[in-house]
Parts: sequence; structure tokens; C-alpha cells
Amino acid sequence: MGKENAILSETQNPPPAGGGGEANSIYISDKAKAKVQQLMADAGIANDPSYFLRVGVVGGGCSGLSYKLDFDNEQKPMDQVFEDNGVKVVTDLKSFLYLVNTTLDFSDGLNGKGFYFSNPNASRTCGCGESFAV
Repeated sequence: MGKENAILSETQNPPPAGGGGEANSIYISDKAKAKVQQLMADAGIANDPSYFLRVGVVGGGCSGLSYKLDFDNEQKPMDQVFEDNGVKVVTDLKSFLYLVNTTLDFSDGLNGKGFYFSNPNASRTCGCGESFAV
């Protein structure tokens, strides 16, 4: 099954109090968990425990850096692995330096913007909200 990509928007809210229990992690809100589970089911990989959510940071966008989400089933040697709110999250070491203590959330409805990151490390974001700088 191929990877599913999404470039995501970002806001500047701190991670939830208590987070997922471990310091220096990547956190997943209840709404993001529900949407991730739905998308995994739609992709036919919900019952395959080898799949996880890969979160990354790539160069690009108005502010210089953008977020990337994939479903993946291959861990790399330097990957950082977390589990929060029942969701396994994997990121490469370089991306983790930008994502430490970030919360992935999901907003739906008329003004919803889909997945977005609350990243305490971002010093600024662009007007479209899809890129950030540190």
C-alpha cells in the first residue's frame, strides 16, 4: 500500500498539560487520533500493526519549513518512535528537533482546516498557515 501524504498547517499553542505522559515527545489529540484511525481504515491498513503515522518536516513554503504526514511501515535506523493516545508516531531525528513537544490536532466543520500542528518551537508562520520557521 502506498504512502498517503498531506502538507499540514500549524498554529502556535503549547502541548496539552500532561501530554501523553512522556517529556520530549510528539502528542496526538483525541480528534487527530479519530481521524488517523478513519484514514487508516479507508486505506485498508487499520488492522496491520506494522503501519504507523510518519511525521516529518520538509523544506518549503513561505516560511521555509512545512509539515508532512504519511502512513508508513518501514522504520529507518535513526527514527524516533513515540506512542501517544494509542497512535504510534515515527519521525526522523532531524525532523524531531523541530517537532519536540508538538501536538497534532484535527479541526473539521465549516471553518475546519484539517490536520494542524501546535508547535511550541515555531517562531513564525506564514499567512496560509502551512509553513513555519524556527
